[in-house]
Amino acid sequence: MKSSRVYLTLQNGKQFVGHRFGSDGEKIGELVFTTGMTGYIETLTDPSYYGQIVTQTFPLIGNYGFISPDTESKKPWVSAYIVREKCDEPSNFRCEETIEQYLKDNGIIGIYGIDTRELTKIVRETGVMNAAITSKPLKDFSEVNSYVIKDAIKSVTIKEPEYYGDPNGLKIVVWDFGAKNNITRELVKRGCYCIKVPSFWTAEQILDLNPAGLMLTNGPGDPTEDTALIAEVSKCAGKLPIFGICLGHQIFALAMGGKTKKMKYGHRGSNQPVRNLKTGNVYISSQNHGYEVISDSLEGVGILSYINANDGTCEGFDYPDINAFTVQFHPEACAGPEDANFLFDRFLKNVKERKYNA
Repeated sequence: MKSSRVYLTLQNGKQFVGHRFGSDGEKIGELVFTTGMTGYIETLTDPSYYGQIVTQTFPLIGNYGFISPDTESKKPWVSAYIVREKCDEPSNFRCEETIEQYLKDNGIIGIYGIDTRELTKIVRETGVMNAAITSKPLKDFSEVNSYVIKDAIKSVTIKEPEYYGDPNGLKIVVWDFGAKNNITRELVKRGCYCIKVPSFWTAEQILDLNPAGLMLTNGPGDPTEDTALIAEVSKCAGKLPIFGICLGHQIFALAMGGKTKKMKYGHRGSNQPVRNLKTGNVYISSQNHGYEVISDSLEGVGILSYINANDGTCEGFDYPDINAFTVQFHPEACAGPEDANFLFDRFLKNVKERKYNA
């Protein structure tokens, strides 16, 4: 009988031994953790996890199985998946198959039986690092040390435009950097006609559609990598009402002359508190990012609107002179929380009024 033993070796030399589930094979990726208690289907299918080995801190994963309507894209994007315990007998009336079968069907390697608590503590203390999943103990670290996530946005974006909603609705272009499905869902249920376009489209192509507004979506990777995209986004500033989410927030900041940097271990999960600096209100948000906008780099350009209540990092910027605003967190969060869902209404209000003091 084939052994299910598998080795997870971190870049710092620490090794864990667990058991394999899902697909066979070996993999190298950037090791991260997410703290969501639910929403593992959304995590697996979030394009923002491209190139990453994802660890779930919640100890039991798979108890409601796999449910295709809950996906955020057409396939899983994680490089590999690590859980403490997997559920082989899910209980939910919507369940279509087990998580193990879903991973196997899509060629994703999974590991269970590892002390995910210890693994998470290492990442929190040391920072995000590369890791390798192998069938035998790893001895050569050269590939692990040299691994870098490249061409992330280009790898996850759609190849041709896609259309959602009523063609008679308010026309919104969704610039796809690795968009989660729920962004278009939120716009469509508010009566919008969404045209989702690839990341490699130009500003000219987008403006030629004569949209009422522009959505800059979430996505994976280092925001500074795609310089051509940043240049195209800058050409749209001031010409359309703009709303940016997550990577879209970072890309727009760079387009406006700001700077970003990589975080120690990022924010990933559905329990991140963000504070509105204008009202003082605190919202619980879903987040998935490893980079942050450096607030001071946009001084005089925009207005810092939200900060993370835990570490004070930038969570949002307003650009009232050009009718644009962006947030680092996910107001479209699915599975929840929905505290910041009102930001879609704010965007559409700006679109309808076409005001430039938003």
